[in-house]
Amino acid sequence: MLIDIIDHPDSPKPAHPAATVLLVRDGDDGVEVLMIHRSSKTAFGGLWAFPGGRIEDEDIPEGTAPDPLPAARRAAARETVEEVGLVIDETSLVFISHWLPPADAPVRFSTWFFAAAAPEGLVEIDANEVHDHRWIRPIDALAGRHAGEIELVTPTFVTLDWLHRCGSVEVVLAQSEPQWFATRIARDPSGARVCLYEGDAGYETGDCSRPGPRRRLVMARDKWEWLE
Repeated sequence: MLIDIIDHPDSPKPAHPAATVLLVRDGDDGVEVLMIHRSSKTAFGGLWAFPGGRIEDEDIPEGTAPDPLPAARRAAARETVEEVGLVIDETSLVFISHWLPPADAPVRFSTWFFAAAAPEGLVEIDANEVHDHRWIRPIDALAGRHAGEIELVTPTFVTLDWLHRCGSVEVVLAQSEPQWFATRIARDPSGARVCLYEGDAGYETGDCSRPGPRRRLVMARDKWEWLE
């Protein structure tokens, strides 16, 4: 593509650029976010996620290459219309994070995450790509994952944890600096799978028992836990 794609230089399989958006609103019991249940026909079929998808060449605004951010914003807005029928202003999107999977991951997307206040209008899902949707409190989505009721991927889980701690749309949209997540996989002493991120004491060595700061997702069989 004409844009710069954030990726590991030694990856045997280049990552596809993608963008997703958290549409948030204030509910009676705190912030709510729109989540969709993806069809089996999509790359992450069966999972609950936020609206979004691949960045295409057509998403690159004229004169903005090789900067990937304008294209990511446009793709996030386009996918929101296509998947849930809601129109958002791409210039209003708040860049909250970027996620990169390990170099050897079987499915690889270099993904820009945005947040936006939910627009007016009813959700109209694309039945070819989306089975269902719901406005949900982040804490309830996390509880659903713990109970085995819904499936989430790592970036969605960690983002929901962050969103829960924000508490309101105002706090979400006040995010001033995006967070960066380039995943490294390890095992802790109990044998649990652990996703490590820069800033964690074990990030460079893969040693989960190394003392120091934590920035990791522990994926134990009975419970996932974000430590920071």
